[in-house]
Amino acid sequence: MTKVRDFLGPYRLARLIRMGNSCQVWEAIESNTGERFALKVLRPDHRSNKEEINFLKNEYAVGKALVHPHIIKMYDLVLESESPFLVLELFSELNMKQALRRGPESIAYMLDKIILQSCESLWCMHDKGFVHCDIKPDNFLVSRDGEVKLIDFTISQKVKTGLAKLFGGKAKNISGTKSYMSPEQIRGSQLEQRSDVYSFGCVLFELVTGKPPYTGTSPNDLLNKHLSAPIPSPLVSNDNVTPEYANVIKKAMAKKADQRFDSMWELLKTMRVTKIFKKPPRIPDSSIFDDFQSGGRLSKPE
Repeated sequence: MTKVRDFLGPYRLARLIRMGNSCQVWEAIESNTGERFALKVLRPDHRSNKEEINFLKNEYAVGKALVHPHIIKMYDLVLESESPFLVLELFSELNMKQALRRGPESIAYMLDKIILQSCESLWCMHDKGFVHCDIKPDNFLVSRDGEVKLIDFTISQKVKTGLAKLFGGKAKNISGTKSYMSPEQIRGSQLEQRSDVYSFGCVLFELVTGKPPYTGTSPNDLLNKHLSAPIPSPLVSNDNVTPEYANVIKKAMAKKADQRFDSMWELLKTMRVTKIFKKPPRIPDSSIFDDFQSGGRLSKPE
């Protein structure tokens, strides 16, 4: 008896990669060409949710405007399907957060490459006038050889300028991930590129310590720490980190935006000449990449 295959339009769903609160990510094969893609599909219980559909529309609009080797490619948005979905470049299924599960030493040997590529992706996004608004380790895919792709533009937005900036007011709904939100994002203020700089500073901290800079006993406690707690030093958790790298984090995570790096370009230039570790990290005998299929990429379906 022939196994029944599930299709969305011309795409055969080969393997479920990840399940989110509102979306599933599938490896899919285009039936006419045999090409492989990633499909971000609204879950059945959300497929008529107008807000979730608008998130997909926003992600597609932002993603299509960004062309860069370290930003995931966005190919299509299909709304007429039984379940609306995005068609994306198929890349490594491993993100920074997953890579850090074995500790920061699992990727320390190629961390300089990972950080520079991440900076480049954000600089491109900012250069096009966008703010990501949800920078966190989960939103950077990483391959076995340290290649990085920035993903997830669900809540990304254009930087307001002119009259829109002058009369924009505060955000009605605060969106983002609490462990990485800038003080101005928490306050609902208008966002610009330096808000992403703050969030990326939190990521830089986690990449060498294995944990976010702040934790809290409650969501409000966590948010208050972003607003007023001293900026922690990664040297407390990792004595192989250089003071220069710790200072990059301190500047990126300044509470006031005008005390941070002026742009991701400035942060990128600084990281190009900043040594991360006192002693070069060794390549681990086994890595988390071994838990994933060949090359950190998705395996062929049966």
